[in-house]
Parts: sequence; structure tokens; C-alpha cells
Amino acid sequence: MFSLSTYALGLAIVTAAALFTWVRSLFLKNVAIVDSIWSLMFVLAGGVYAFVSWPPRPRTVLVLSLVTVWALRLSIHITRRNRGHGEDPRYRAIRARNQPNFALKSLYLVFVFQALLAWLISLPLLGSLSSAKPLSWLDMAGAALWLVGFIFEAGGDWQLARFSSDPDNKGRVMDSGLWRYTRHP
Repeated sequence: MFSLSTYALGLAIVTAAALFTWVRSLFLKNVAIVDSIWSLMFVLAGGVYAFVSWPPRPRTVLVLSLVTVWALRLSIHITRRNRGHGEDPRYRAIRARNQPNFALKSLYLVFVFQALLAWLISLPLLGSLSSAKPLSWLDMAGAALWLVGFIFEAGGDWQLARFSSDPDNKGRVMDSGLWRYTRHP
């Protein structure tokens, strides 16, 4: 059952995670760490929605499990990829455009903005995690579609990692394989 107060609680928890990460970014002088926690914000929101609609039902377990597997894989991938590379050039550009006081501005320009996006995108989780309806063939079709997307995304990331690790590809842009379709513009 949809509950505005549950959805608002999801916003509070996701925003708290963004605030904690922002404080950490001040010590690291690197706002790119938001990329590592962004997918985990969906797990936090989903966890709130599932907890409030306790006890868990089969759909709750299925959906929250799928979201968690996706979020952990993406967070680990991004964290490993970014380790030791300093702040992402996109964030350096944002930092340069928003001086002085970028440290404070980054709270809303980067962290709260990401939290709001994750919260808005998580709205379908509220409905699916609180639904009392039994699992149906549509749930199984959704899980199968999730699996295809998961393999596609993870496969594209793996292909890019292999491409990037080859010294012969330095300065080149990968535009083939699964990555051709999964990359950001």
C-alpha cells in the first residue's frame, strides 16, 4: 500500500546517507565518491519501504534482493574503477564553475541532488515492496528482464575494463561490444 509518510522516510534516509558521504568528501576533497554510493541509495530506500510494510512477502524479498545485487555490483565496480584516480574530471569542472565555497555548494549541487534523483526513481519500489498480491508470471518476467539487463550492464563494464587495461588502447574510446550500448554519452 502506498504511503506518503513511508516515501518521505525513504527521502530522509537517502538524504542522511548523502549528508554522511558529503562530510566524508570534505575530508577527501573528492566529491566523486557520490558515484560509489548512488546505487546503494536505492537499497536504503527499498529497505525503508520493505521494513515499514513488515512482514516481508515473496515479492518484497525478490525485488529487494534484485535491487541489492544490482546496487552492490555497481557500487563495487565504480569504487574499484575510481580508486587511486583522484576526482573525476566531470566533478573537477563542477568544482571550478562553483568557486568560491564549493565545499558547501557541493552539498546541494552533488549530494542532495543525487539523493533526490535516487528517491524519485525509487518510487516504483515503494509500490512493489509493499504489495500484498502474490507473485505472478509478471514478476517472473520482470526478474528475467532484470537478469538480461544485469548481464548486459556487467558485461559492458567488464568489456570496458579489459579494453582500458590494454596499453594499446590509451587515448582511444571503446565503441564496440555491449559497452557500445551501455555507455553514458
